[in-house]
Amino acid sequence: MDSIRVMREKEEHKVLSPYAAFSDCSLGRDVPEKECDIRTCFERDRDRIIHSKAFRRLSGKTQVFLTPQGDHYRTRLTHTLEVSQIARTISRALGLNESLTEAIALGHDLGHTPFGHAGERALDRAAGIVGFSHNEQSLRVVELLEDRKIRFEKTKETEAQPDPVTEQMPGDSLDGHGLNLTQEVRDGIVNHRSDGKPSTLEGCVVRFADKIAYVNHDIDDAIRGNIIKETDIPREYSEVLGDTLSERLNTLIHDVVETSHGTDSVVMSDKVGAALAGLRKYMFASVYTNPVAKGQEKKAERMVEFLFEYYKEHANELPADLRSQIENGDGREFTEIHLYSDLELIERRTERAVCDYIAGMTDRYAVAKFNEIMVPQSWNIY
Repeated sequence: MDSIRVMREKEEHKVLSPYAAFSDCSLGRDVPEKECDIRTCFERDRDRIIHSKAFRRLSGKTQVFLTPQGDHYRTRLTHTLEVSQIARTISRALGLNESLTEAIALGHDLGHTPFGHAGERALDRAAGIVGFSHNEQSLRVVELLEDRKIRFEKTKETEAQPDPVTEQMPGDSLDGHGLNLTQEVRDGIVNHRSDGKPSTLEGCVVRFADKIAYVNHDIDDAIRGNIIKETDIPREYSEVLGDTLSERLNTLIHDVVETSHGTDSVVMSDKVGAALAGLRKYMFASVYTNPVAKGQEKKAERMVEFLFEYYKEHANELPADLRSQIENGDGREFTEIHLYSDLELIERRTERAVCDYIAGMTDRYAVAKFNEIMVPQSWNIY
């Protein structure tokens, strides 16, 4: 008798679009694992992301406004949840694999820095040749930095064969080395930015949902923060998209579904796409570069740059796993490794390890580490 998972996988072929990514056709994981009797592979990926430490830390990371006061502002976590909701709605309407869509959406910002894009810019500058990009860091989080125990699947073909990368025998357990997600989820995570080219339509849906979510919730936060008023939004855009958050979301989601339905692509109509691009341009001019809204960003950038230089010079103060990464490498060495001397290689590894450390910080933790290093500690004298 088929397991619940197998029955559900067969059902996917009956009810989903022929352009969907079917669970039983997944390209699989780097390390083979025994399948769950209930959940599909993409549902397992979603659950691993939700239960990861990196996902929980998103609640302490800036979305747009640094150190806002109040109970209703967005964080990187609420942004992620809004992206997931929008993406699932579109995916379901298009007959795509909703579980794959959800997993990509929930994991797309796991590698984001503290202090939003200001922190990302600062870390990229400080890292120099190593560079930093939050989508690539999100992939690094799920492939390497998150810890979980993987049990290698013992199959007829692999029974006596060690894994070529880890040298573990089937049936052995291995700590760490990422979440071992499917190829489809990892591809969607690293390709979620506007210039990305996801290999699945589910990944394309998340790419649109990310933009739809952040433009609209940033408008909402900017209005709540008295940076702009609803009436400030140019009429040429509101006439197409709507006058309220709800109307804009409804227009954008319906447009993606209606324009993409029955095709092998995920697109917007020219009219709505142009209005969204114009609204995004307005947000850059009025909010994202507004000195009132962004007055604290330079301080945050200097803090990130200081932390990078400090930990690069004091790598012995990094957590033990990152110190080991510097000494032994992480299995993902630079493609130009043959060009480096031993000292240069250690320097590159150190820069990457410091990026890993800082990118994993919440806003609050980054401030605490800065204060710990720079602010004199008081003495208790009785």
